[in-house]
Amino acid sequence: MRKIPLDIVALSHSVSQSHNYAVVLGEQEGSRRLPIVIGAFEAQAIAVAMERMTPNRPLTHDLFKNAMDTFGVDLKEVIINDLLDGIFYAKLVCLRKGEIIEIDSRTSDALALAVRFNCPVFTYEFILETAGVILDDSQEQEGAVEKSLGISDEPEPEKKGGPLSSYSIDALKTMLEEVLAEENYEKAARIRDEINKRTQGS
Repeated sequence: MRKIPLDIVALSHSVSQSHNYAVVLGEQEGSRRLPIVIGAFEAQAIAVAMERMTPNRPLTHDLFKNAMDTFGVDLKEVIINDLLDGIFYAKLVCLRKGEIIEIDSRTSDALALAVRFNCPVFTYEFILETAGVILDDSQEQEGAVEKSLGISDEPEPEKKGGPLSSYSIDALKTMLEEVLAEENYEKAARIRDEINKRTQGS
């Protein structure tokens, strides 16, 4: 079967499942999107790697990558290869001493490793036909489709002190240091986005 290359285009809170997140994959040569609901830990693992954050201690996926590097195993690609009863399945295609090794994986774990190895992600046409969403070029249309899927790109309201937009730059930088010390990388990513938005807009 022909492999279709995908990119991670969004990592969002899931409105329909409040304790979960959704990673949205988009085909590189098309307008279809593949939303996959994942857990909070896996979302954090993906966000940390995408934001190029350095945890105080290695997260589980960092540890796994370090072990693979130590034993000379290279992750060549990730393939989302099946969809059964609403559950996505994936495999890691690895290379060691010239030998191809395929390892079964949860899709969320596979994506967290793909970001760390900077390797391509693929799926097959039948999966996009079954679970993909076709979007046009309109930004508003994309937002409407994501809302209909129960996916939101709006962060959860901050539990203390109101939204991030109400803080000064200095206060945000202090808060960033605090949440990094607590290893709350998902919140740290939102704070850094707010800081970047302010500094780039000034």
